[in-house]
Amino acid sequence: MAGVAPGRRRAPLTAAAPRHICGTMARAPLLQLTDISLTFGGNPVFEGLNLTVQQGDRLALVGRNGSGKSTLMKVMAGLVEPDAGQVITPAGIHVGYMEQDPDLSGFATLGDFARAGLAEGEDYRVEMAAEGLKFDPDRAVATASGGERRRAALARLLAEAPELMLLDEPTNHLDIEAIGWLEEQLSTSKTGFVLISHDRAFLRALTRGTLWIDRGEMRRQDRGFEHFEEWRETVWAAEDEARHKLDRKIKAEARWAVEGISARRKRNQGRLRALAGLREERAGQIRRQGTAALELDAGPQSGKRVIDAKGISKSFGDRVILKPFDLRVLRGDRVAFVGPNGAGKTTLIKMLTGEIAPDTGEVRHGTNLEIAVFDQARSAIDETVTLWDALAGDAAMRVSGRSDQVMVRGNPRHVVAYLKDFLFDDAQARAPVGSLSGGEKARLLLARIMARPSNLLVLDEPTNDLDVETLDLLQDILGDYDGTVLLVSHDRDFIDRVATATVAMEGDGHATIYPGGWSDYRAQRPQAAAVPQASRPAPTAARPPPAKPAPGPMAGRTGLNFSERKRLEALPAIIERLEAEIGKLTEFLASPDLFQTAPAKFAKASEGLVERQAALAAAEEEWLTLAERGEG
Repeated sequence: MAGVAPGRRRAPLTAAAPRHICGTMARAPLLQLTDISLTFGGNPVFEGLNLTVQQGDRLALVGRNGSGKSTLMKVMAGLVEPDAGQVITPAGIHVGYMEQDPDLSGFATLGDFARAGLAEGEDYRVEMAAEGLKFDPDRAVATASGGERRRAALARLLAEAPELMLLDEPTNHLDIEAIGWLEEQLSTSKTGFVLISHDRAFLRALTRGTLWIDRGEMRRQDRGFEHFEEWRETVWAAEDEARHKLDRKIKAEARWAVEGISARRKRNQGRLRALAGLREERAGQIRRQGTAALELDAGPQSGKRVIDAKGISKSFGDRVILKPFDLRVLRGDRVAFVGPNGAGKTTLIKMLTGEIAPDTGEVRHGTNLEIAVFDQARSAIDETVTLWDALAGDAAMRVSGRSDQVMVRGNPRHVVAYLKDFLFDDAQARAPVGSLSGGEKARLLLARIMARPSNLLVLDEPTNDLDVETLDLLQDILGDYDGTVLLVSHDRDFIDRVATATVAMEGDGHATIYPGGWSDYRAQRPQAAAVPQASRPAPTAARPPPAKPAPGPMAGRTGLNFSERKRLEALPAIIERLEAEIGKLTEFLASPDLFQTAPAKFAKASEGLVERQAALAAAEEEWLTLAERGEG
């Protein structure tokens, strides 16, 4: 649950970017962990861990699923007590934490939860966050989805604005637009943060340092996530070289022990003891965990034409989900579906696969289709059963007459052996599914899907909670998969790596097909669509806006590079947000007795208003400059 102690100083929801700290002046610590040790179920999670988080730190916390990332974050938040060591938070520093499954009990609505602990008159912070994160503060907690609850917890944390934020998978259940909003908020905030996320693009954009948990040890590099993989490979290469040298030394010493002259054995007992010590050192080295043995069997080849949809549409009451739309999917295509939450991506896929019927038009399937579905809600797995029963109890995987074996791509495998392929150990086989982390549940669902031959794979948010190594492997096997893939994802990097075509659903019933992945789609969007006329800055007398560009893709038609085009597309939303915040602050300051009754709030709101007015003027000037350059 997000939260900090009440009554603390709060910064604006959107603050100016921190200034570069130069010279030799040390930054003040926000949190310090000293010699932390923690054991769960007899297995050490951390031993002798040390960490200092300082002002201005923006840290990615990475590691394999089950390595202890969320546990460490709970230790930092004071929710888990270590067996040994100290967690030190300086006086006046408040730490806010957003966990994956927030507890909203005791609150009637999402807004009540998000506003808890805020001082009177600061509710506008939650309204701003609710608008950016796309949830209804008046939604009853009892009827809210898991995603809505997480967004409310994130809004609460942003509104509280502690000096240090601990964010555990904040982008899960956010659409790409909301991820962009959150990215903007964090990039301009003065608050330090530690961030767990599977979204590489998000991590690359925001982080300046990386904390890597590997086999109970935490390493730190003061470079952002974009350098992580290079760093990891360097560390592993050095580790392999050291292990190789140790193995050669043990081999040489062992040969001496066998071939040495017996008369000299007494005075060389020290050398023998040293050999025993070397062997003990080698045995004590913790082996790196391998990658999951992901493998897909495309089964019988489908026809060349997999799906042919013509004129399909769908409405629910007065709400139009999809206006008449045509799509042809050929064997081997990887089609990504993108758009805001609620735009109808999953509904469209269900129409394409025949799960639901369109209101108009028709969908024709090719021959020999065998469909496998990775469900976003993980509803295919009963959390009350054990991992063993989740596989052996599946009728499609059961081996007749054997309760300890499952059928994997046509061959019988022992349940535990197959679970080990997906990085589960013997003890976990009899544990309930509900005890697994989000990433482990995703791996279990992949184990079920990949046991069956398929030639049409439907992946609805497959990247949620998966670690970097498993994402890399999933990307590789999708590249080698002979079948066809339909993908719903908000992970921009994963879409770029996998998709051959992107269907964009903007939430107005229109769906448009673009070749390539996410970056290709953004580059190909017509400028008129990317920068709507209604959201452009109003003309000024000093500099009239440039003429509307001719229709067509922006790429190759403007004098802007890729980053500048993306910035041009993002500026209208930033301008709109700043205008909304200025309006709310102006309304707040309009109270006639505010200065007398709450001078501190008046001063803070006035400062925030000036900051936003300056930011708005700069954004409008930047938009005009980029738009003119794009024209000419």
